[in-house]
Amino acid sequence: PPGTGKTSTILACARQLYQDREFGSMVLELNASDDRGIDIVRGPILSFASTRTIFKKGFKLVILDEADAMTQDAQNALRRVIEKFTENTRFCLICNYLSKIIPALQSRCTRFRFGPLTPELMVPRLQHVIQEEGVDVTEDGLKALVTLSSGDMRRALNILQSTSMAFEKVTEENVYTCTGHPLKSDIANILDWMLNQDFSTAYRKIMELKTLKGLALQDILTDLHLCVRRVDFPPSIRIQLLIKMADIEYRLAAGTSEKIQLSSLIAAFQVTRDLVVAEA
Repeated sequence: PPGTGKTSTILACARQLYQDREFGSMVLELNASDDRGIDIVRGPILSFASTRTIFKKGFKLVILDEADAMTQDAQNALRRVIEKFTENTRFCLICNYLSKIIPALQSRCTRFRFGPLTPELMVPRLQHVIQEEGVDVTEDGLKALVTLSSGDMRRALNILQSTSMAFEKVTEENVYTCTGHPLKSDIANILDWMLNQDFSTAYRKIMELKTLKGLALQDILTDLHLCVRRVDFPPSIRIQLLIKMADIEYRLAAGTSEKIQLSSLIAAFQVTRDLVVAEA
């Protein structure tokens, strides 16, 4: 996944392998923004890999960032290049989706999987940045950063930067406001209205909240899903509700009207409420 330090890792390795003055001649880095069709593989990459370095030991390094954007033909051409110049050149392919790299290339490489970062790894780094930049961050603000970025360090830093630019203090509420995510208190209110108010009142209140805070039903659904898991419903009733929520999310993805889907969501919760009451 993005923001887990793939490019940073290989660049750090390259900086350790080569001194600054030989870095330019020993490392070829191509990003997704560079053209990497078959002509580039046959031209610059081939000429870089095929030339040997005089007076220098060791091998050259070719880094292909976001290699899953390369065409099928380019990947096939690369296969031969990798095989042919294995004595003096090493290749590093970085990608987000392994399935987009042809099996022939995969079998010639060793695979390293970078998982999403754990909070234990992210928090110390974030604290270091906060200290260096002199940002005022509260404890719950830091928690919100880690929660919202879900293991993506780049995203965490971006949210931190935009929140600190928009607000004096980085608190949980400010982080959620900055990213446009519904606050925990808002989600708790929505859940409360859907389970305790009548249909029209709940619909009116949720629509007002959505308009006021500019919330998307998709985000509300995602956060509600966590709440539903915490609320103590009987298993059979919870299953029904989750199926309904899944249907609503699917319909939203298909581009249906948010208002109708919101009605459907409230209805699903109210039916659940009646079932719980009936069982009790």
